[in-house]
Amino acid sequence: MFDSDNKPQGLKRIYLATLNSIRAFRWLVQNEKAFVQELFLLVICVPITFLFDISFTEQVVLIIAVLFIIFTEIVNTAIEAVVDRIGLEIHPLSGLAKDLGSAAVLVSIVIASLTWLAILI
Repeated sequence: MFDSDNKPQGLKRIYLATLNSIRAFRWLVQNEKAFVQELFLLVICVPITFLFDISFTEQVVLIIAVLFIIFTEIVNTAIEAVVDRIGLEIHPLSGLAKDLGSAAVLVSIVIASLTWLAILI
């Protein structure tokens, strides 16, 4: 049974969660080329938003669209890690889970692309 009484609380919980997130980001940078490519996209796109005559809200929406791709890539990688943890043997459901995660990344890229087109055209 889960022991919620011994779980860190307050600022300590936030601190430990932040350390876990930093560790995850480091792992992603070292092991996931797609994640690095999407980070590069973010680094390029943020300054680009300043070049257009758009509102602050539109600028934020454009940045969020790229962040959504990164978010989806993280979830996709988590799905792949869980599937691989369960077993490396080939199974149709394992392949399906990985394909669905990949499809989610593709949909996030389409959403981001359409968002950029809608705001900039």
